[in-house]
Amino acid sequence: MSIKIYAKTLGMVQTNAYLVGDTETNEAVLIDPVDEAPTLVQTAKDAGWTIKLILATHAHFDHVLASQALVNLTGAPFYIHEEAAPHLDNLPQTGVQFTGTPFPQAAKPDKLLSNDDVIEHGSIRLQSLYTPGHAPGHLSFYLESEGIVFSGDSLFAGTIGRTDLPGGSMSTLMQSIEDQLLPLPDETRVLPGHGTETSIGQERHTNPFILNHLG
Repeated sequence: MSIKIYAKTLGMVQTNAYLVGDTETNEAVLIDPVDEAPTLVQTAKDAGWTIKLILATHAHFDHVLASQALVNLTGAPFYIHEEAAPHLDNLPQTGVQFTGTPFPQAAKPDKLLSNDDVIEHGSIRLQSLYTPGHAPGHLSFYLESEGIVFSGDSLFAGTIGRTDLPGGSMSTLMQSIEDQLLPLPDETRVLPGHGTETSIGQERHTNPFILNHLG
């Protein structure tokens, strides 16, 4: 089994998309279709991969903007949490609010995820972790074989996701982090939706929000 990961930071708010590739089958899972669909497809192509599955951590515009374009380009199915799915309909209006021009419609989900689902494609085995608080139906994806969690906008290096947007809740987010992310091994790499990677241990011992929450 050989898994390789490429990150691309794209879009108006510099959001991280992750390509998780099985180097034996040359098929890849994309986590967060953030923007610039042709760039993501070309990144996969440059690695010799084909995108076969598209996952979204949540439905905020900067994580799903390229969802429909990527489905059109790849034919890959698109999965998101069942509580996040209704918020995909807000994408065009969000564009008006941010830019004065509607964003394109988001892709229609091919599967609605829930907590603790296992998503397998070749040797890639991801476990969905229900981590709401930043957004309704937010998921993190745990790639246990590589000791990596894709945390979306729940946990960042030295901070946490904002909770002042509709559907956000500080208490819910902190409980999500405590229940779903902190039980992971300290050496687990955290690949977030924005910014640089960190580790569970680093955040457990230094993140001021976590330290305050745990007392």
